[in-house]
Amino acid sequence: MTEKEKLRIDKYLWAIRLFKTRSLATDACKAGRVKFNGQNLKPSAIVKVGEVYQVSKGIEKKVIEVIELLYNRVDAKIAITKYRDITPVEETHAYKSMFHAPSLKRDRGTGRPTKKDRRETDDLIGGLYEE
Repeated sequence: MTEKEKLRIDKYLWAIRLFKTRSLATDACKAGRVKFNGQNLKPSAIVKVGEVYQVSKGIEKKVIEVIELLYNRVDAKIAITKYRDITPVEETHAYKSMFHAPSLKRDRGTGRPTKKDRRETDDLIGGLYEE
């Protein structure tokens, strides 16, 4: 491999716009949120075409397959053509949106909620925020 053919995983994730900055991509690798075959990757790991990576970013989890190497950050329309998102559909809809959560409002002047109020609220919401 020549020097131009080698590409670090942190630089690739930044170039395809999965992370806003390269340092965020590096931190994700160091924190174990970027995996290849279930193994955590160092930021200096070399990317190869055809490999499949699991990337966790907040509650979002993506599984991407490298189609083509990308050395510099480019326009988003070009960047999405350099990888294939093969995230299973079940995982993309596994989390309930915070926008669909029931809004609970208390009447003005009723004071702080009691322990009983808190338990009733938790029962009403159910397992909305649990995995």
